[in-house]
Amino acid sequence: MSDRPAKRTRVLPVDPRHPDPEAVAEAARIIRAGGLVAFPTETVYGLGANALDAGAVRRIFVAKARPADDPLIVHIDDVETLARLVAEMPPQAEMLARHFWPGPLTLVVPRAPRVPDEVTAGGPTVAVRMPAHPVALALIRAAASPIAAPSANRFGHISPTRAEDVLSDLAGRIDLILDGGPTPVGVESTVLSLVAPVPTILRPGGVSREALEALLGEVRLAQQAADEAALSPGTRPSHYAPRTPMRLYRGSDAAVRAALRQAALEAHRRGEKVALLVAEEDVPALRDLPAVLRAPGSLHDPEGVARRLFATLRALDRAGVDRILARDFGTRGLALAVRDRLTRAAGGDVVEVGS
Repeated sequence: MSDRPAKRTRVLPVDPRHPDPEAVAEAARIIRAGGLVAFPTETVYGLGANALDAGAVRRIFVAKARPADDPLIVHIDDVETLARLVAEMPPQAEMLARHFWPGPLTLVVPRAPRVPDEVTAGGPTVAVRMPAHPVALALIRAAASPIAAPSANRFGHISPTRAEDVLSDLAGRIDLILDGGPTPVGVESTVLSLVAPVPTILRPGGVSREALEALLGEVRLAQQAADEAALSPGTRPSHYAPRTPMRLYRGSDAAVRAALRQAALEAHRRGEKVALLVAEEDVPALRDLPAVLRAPGSLHDPEGVARRLFATLRALDRAGVDRILARDFGTRGLALAVRDRLTRAAGGDVVEVGS
């Protein structure tokens, strides 16, 4: 397979709980031959290649139009494989793996020499996780190699939680999509660096900070770009973004609703069409506005909001509006990951409103 986009992308439906061995075997043959396969994980759909084949990994970057300095996550199917990918095992790594794997936690650890520079952006660390999805695990086992897999979308665009999202972004650029239906978590894994003196979350995700702190004690949340540089994917200021310009509002519930109302009415007076991404609790106060209104879930259900977030953003991006105005969902549990995705989707265009 050359670095040029593929001529045709096939889609194979698979049962997400009991994937068809023949479909998985076909996908594994493509991986072993250096090709690209999109597949479901519990978080989002990943775009996979043999993680130990530098040429195959480069094709991921070509297909996604991804810059080469953005590292990838290596997906494995057992804890023992982790030891073959690291130069030195941090003390907490095996404990975290035994507790949270399979699951949406990525560990950043010192890399072994066998891991290609293309995977790590030439850096000294590698990001590794074991996905909690039967299709993903079956594919890794059938391919008999670790699989490097960023999200299966064009670089910087909204992450895919359904096979049709992948096809929309990458049709003709990859070989195969295993369609296992919608992904259950809906936001990417938490990326935790174990190379700093204190474990540091580089990207909030499907494992909450609270769950990590219950096991580890102190866990930092990266604040500076320097904390994230060349260590973690998905940490650029603009990422997970719709093509429609977006703004995020943070503050008390009452202040956010008032700000959204004012912004929507001002936009309407200018002749602009806007969409509002809000919580279910906001809808009664805002449904009278001249705006497209979508609520991915309740403020009391951050897991539900996370699961539906990217699908909601994609729907609003297709709604033909001039601007998306979104509310913040807080920082409890998976709401921290939702805040991270919305902040980056807005390219840092965040308005803090009073109480």
